[in-house]
Amino acid sequence: MSKPVQKRSQATRAKLIEAAEKAIASKGYGAMRVEDVVHEAGVAKGTFFAHFQDKDVLMDLLIGQEIETYLDAFEEMAPPDSVDELVKRLMPLMNFMSSERYVFDVILRHSGAAAKEEIGPIARTFEHQVVIFIRWLTEKPFRKDVSPLILAEGIQAFAVQCIGLQFCAINREEPMHSRLTQYLNAWLSS
Repeated sequence: MSKPVQKRSQATRAKLIEAAEKAIASKGYGAMRVEDVVHEAGVAKGTFFAHFQDKDVLMDLLIGQEIETYLDAFEEMAPPDSVDELVKRLMPLMNFMSSERYVFDVILRHSGAAAKEEIGPIARTFEHQVVIFIRWLTEKPFRKDVSPLILAEGIQAFAVQCIGLQFCAINREEPMHSRLTQYLNAWLSS
């Protein structure tokens, strides 16, 4: 008897996610409201909260899924031969991560850096990025005097710094790709 309820629950959750994706497509992540989602899904607000603790948890899932699409594409690529090529590959992901201040804020809160007790979809993407970067770094001519793990985490840190500076009135003049190229040339050259 519990199987039909579970199937119905999964169907309702999928309907909520689809409704959220529709709202995001028309309004953006930050402007999406829980009320929009429940209205589109045709469910009560309490049903939303039975599936997601709050909007932030839903955003962790949706933004994490979007980041994973970029990372899946990275998995298919051969390692970059240069910093310029590495930066070029990272820019679509960084453009998504900086598409809205709200998106970047959610990413920072859920990246694992904020010491959350639960590891969610966004935190897992940061772990996935490191695995990809380590492979890229060990297979191509980047510096070898520092562990690939430290280098990979540095790439993440510099990317996040570049995105953060895009939202800073004082520092946003320099494009992200230019700033990241400078950072990574200094970081990855031996």
